[in-house]
Amino acid sequence: MDRIDRRILHELQQDGRLTNAELAARVDLTPSPCLRRVRQLEQDGVIRGYRALLDGAAVGRGFQPFVTITMRHEDRATVAEFERRVAELPDVVEAHRLFGEPDYLLRIAVADITAYERFITDVLSGLPGIAQVNSHLTMKQVKADRGIPTGG
Repeated sequence: MDRIDRRILHELQQDGRLTNAELAARVDLTPSPCLRRVRQLEQDGVIRGYRALLDGAAVGRGFQPFVTITMRHEDRATVAEFERRVAELPDVVEAHRLFGEPDYLLRIAVADITAYERFITDVLSGLPGIAQVNSHLTMKQVKADRGIPTGG
């Protein structure tokens, strides 16, 4: 991957809706080689897809707490079943397995505190192997995800 590929990645992370002509102009290429590079980056799995970033409140999911989970049992079967079930939950928008304790960090997106309580009580508490659930509520988002630094 060279400097131009990194610039392409940077520009697409800032605005995935750029036309090929706009992208080519921003990275000082003509459209044809720019398109070849983008397609190669897609084929190589560097670019995994394109999507719209939504405002959670505007779509009725403005309450987005983080949850840490400590497992009671960490045998392979319990971990695999827990992870499989978490991956299927639409209210869980991110899930990370951690080193040390706690064992997992989840980001949840629900309408409000009442919906969150229902999620914890009716859904999360029924998952296998959980010893402890802790909620973490943010006061404000200081920095939003702007993509992975590319050096471009």
